[in-house]
Amino acid sequence: MTDVPAAAATAADAVAAASADAYARIVATLIRVTGDWTLAEDCAQEALALALQRWPQEGVPDNPGGWLMTVARNRAIDVLRRASVERRKLAELAVLTLAEPDPAPGVPAEEVVDDRLRLIFTCCHPALALESRVALTLRTICGVPTADIARAFLVSESAMTRRLTRAKTKISDAGIPYRVPTGPALTERLPGVLAVLYLLFTHGYNADARPAFADEAIRLARLLRQLMPGESEVSALLALFLFQHSRREARRDRHGNLLTLDKQDRSRWDHAAIAEALRILTGTSPDAPCALQARIAACHATAASPDWPAIATWYDRLAQVQPSPVIELNRAVAHGYAHGSTAGLDLLARARAGGALDDYPLAVAVEADLTARLGDRERAAALFRQAATVAHSEPERHALLDRANELLVGDERLRP
Repeated sequence: MTDVPAAAATAADAVAAASADAYARIVATLIRVTGDWTLAEDCAQEALALALQRWPQEGVPDNPGGWLMTVARNRAIDVLRRASVERRKLAELAVLTLAEPDPAPGVPAEEVVDDRLRLIFTCCHPALALESRVALTLRTICGVPTADIARAFLVSESAMTRRLTRAKTKISDAGIPYRVPTGPALTERLPGVLAVLYLLFTHGYNADARPAFADEAIRLARLLRQLMPGESEVSALLALFLFQHSRREARRDRHGNLLTLDKQDRSRWDHAAIAEALRILTGTSPDAPCALQARIAACHATAASPDWPAIATWYDRLAQVQPSPVIELNRAVAHGYAHGSTAGLDLLARARAGGALDDYPLAVAVEADLTARLGDRERAAALFRQAATVAHSEPERHALLDRANELLVGDERLRP
């Protein structure tokens, strides 16, 4: 007798795996053929819903991705036929198949790949606001529910729905091309795509973030590297993500409190991810921004005691290639540990001079840490408490208060 709950669980796992592998491919292909973003997403979602309904009873098909593509294609044909859309689109859809893992006979493999790549570059077009690019990437490429995206951006689901609708409308009304740029245009646009993936990863890595978003950023970085193997910065970004994410299980203690890098249990780090990141990093351009950040992350990941002089040197180069207040802040930390707190505080003062780091909690926390290293524990504790008042999340606030309390009362944890 069939174990229905077990079959349902197996089918649900299979749908999730097929969605991760095929969802973006299906949406991208249907957008290319129909030119209708909403139709493409709706048909892909309906295919997933039907799979959840049928696969527990009928079994998981041999070709899950192909099954989903067929259902989505047929649904699109029905909708277009009822809407009396031009016959050319119907004819293209009627012969459209997407075999997994190989493309259908007569359909070049590069065409299937290009659909996904076109979709990534369209979602990340600079004509859209940065947050809209991230949200559209999550919704269209990753298939993340709108409600989950809304929670990550701290807005209502209806507000996020409107934001996504406006982004799609702008793509249509502005005639944003559904293609991958070439030549100099590719060089200009790629950093914007990488910035979207970086922000997506950050949404999944911050203290109060959603870890699944970091996983999606890594998955998309892997896909982009597969589609653009000659782009060094893509490989470097993936390596950076893997270095950072390797510490995800060790970032909190058993009470859920955030731990600084020096207090983390390194045995809980994902050493396979670190090894993969090191392999990927080999051969990347040494002076590109993502590569420099990845090399800094490697210094932390591969030594029990970080080589601070080397890290400070990497930050010097990064500040020249990609100057920003946050990079200057991190540079101040590195120099403070490599060459003494006074050197770090001097750089910190310069970084804060322009006002860009005003009310930025980490800037105050860096000053507190370097002040503590100079021996002024009372002032350092006051600075940590000041940073806690402008912290962006409760876990971050608690961690800063813990640092203040440790300076004054040892390990006692006060939560005023």
